Amino acid sequence: MRLLLVHPSALMYSEIFLRLEPLGLERVAGAARDAGHEVRVVDLQVTGERELAREFSSFRPDALGVSLNYLANIPEAIGLAHAAKRAHPGCFVFFGGHSVSFVAEDVLEQAEGAVDAVVRGEGEPAVVCLLAALADGGVQDVPGIVTAQGRGPEPRMLHSIDSPVPARDLTRHRRRYFIGELDPCASIEFTRGCPWDCSFCSAWTFYGRSYRKASPEAAGAEMAGIREPNVFIVDDVAFIRPEHGHSIAAELERRKIRKHYYLETRSDVLLRNEEVFQRWTRLGLKYMFLGMEAIDAEGLDLYRKRVTPDDNFRALEVARRLGINVAINLIVDPAWDEERFRVVRDFALAVPEIVHLTVMTPYPGTEIWHTESRRLTTRDYRLFDIQHAVVPTTLPLDVFYRELVRTQAVINRKHLGLRTAVGALRVLGGNLARGQTNFARMLWKFNRVYNPARQLADHHRPVRYELPLPRHLDVGDRRQLYVHTRPAARRDSGQAE
Repeated sequence: MRLLLVHPSALMYSEIFLRLEPLGLERVAGAARDAGHEVRVVDLQVTGERELAREFSSFRPDALGVSLNYLANIPEAIGLAHAAKRAHPGCFVFFGGHSVSFVAEDVLEQAEGAVDAVVRGEGEPAVVCLLAALADGGVQDVPGIVTAQGRGPEPRMLHSIDSPVPARDLTRHRRRYFIGELDPCASIEFTRGCPWDCSFCSAWTFYGRSYRKASPEAAGAEMAGIREPNVFIVDDVAFIRPEHGHSIAAELERRKIRKHYYLETRSDVLLRNEEVFQRWTRLGLKYMFLGMEAIDAEGLDLYRKRVTPDDNFRALEVARRLGINVAINLIVDPAWDEERFRVVRDFALAVPEIVHLTVMTPYPGTEIWHTESRRLTTRDYRLFDIQHAVVPTTLPLDVFYRELVRTQAVINRKHLGLRTAVGALRVLGGNLARGQTNFARMLWKFNRVYNPARQLADHHRPVRYELPLPRHLDVGDRRQLYVHTRPAARRDSGQAE
């Protein structure tokens, strides 16, 4: 069977700070190819719809799958589905991915027949069953399937994330993938899932608080096959288990693999497992994303981070001592006033780390989607991108965006202004010498991408597709939030409290 897989266009923050290879889609492609199917991949982050149209016309796929890890891409994906049905009515169109798993029935209804199915849960085991069922003439018994006739069996989880191996050879324009200075940059997955339960996050609800690890041997073999000199480790929280981090490091040392690495982790994990991070700096760990989320205890409690401000600041000291460049994330509460923005600007200027701001957004699948008492001001999918306010703001909306962009601009100038120009030019020169322009483009695009007039205008666009209203759910039993569930005997193993 011929399968065409598509990743939608980049979101707002991806226009500047990063553009990551579609690792999940590559793994789904690998699973389908291993099962004997002919597969192609188009990533609209790095190419245009004309290339997709040419690929669709020449390939004539039996099935088209669109990856929807982000709510903001849903209107675009529905448009792609309608175009596919017009060009080839017999093509089976399905959506899958993290975000669409939580709104599957609503998206099917909104697509008005252009989407044949939504696959909830992990894509690798589902796609093989789906394509086999298509060949046999019916898909209702595919685990995780949702069609106009209703839901099929519960989605399945991979027993091991060692396979399938991502089909990286199917993604073109690989030199377009980057994160900050790491240009170009590939991605790899060492673990899947998160055992914490932050109220703003849906990683733990998607995976049912499960946590799985790749074997060191599989991780080493995959890393050896990556051609890019830079690698982003996409784990939700890197090196929760220090012995696992040490084992993979040992395998990379044995293979004499050396690259530059970027990863994400938590302050408490860094403090508890400092030795493994120190070992990885010798392997090439250069950059770290630290989700602090708030600079005060009140904010940390609100998001149920289970760390203290002191933990966060001690973690920053550890990273500095190890020579790791840190990017901090802070969540902007729409309740902030001008004084709160000023405090955050002062903090950002007082620390040497890069500070990123994301706007608090209640997403389907998160606990705050069901508990957030403030009424949504919009249900436009396109605004659910952590860069727009979707609940009432204390400040007038235009003033809120003015303060948000002003704060982001101050932070941007701090890291890309005159005092850092020499370092930036050194990195820029090295990238340009290798023909890499992603980082260079990033330096000059900030004011065009981030401006309050653009963000405010986004609220006034005509809206065709809207998020469903939150249904009442008693989150006392958090298992009701899960996409994947596990047997009761295993449900509490390996969880972090």
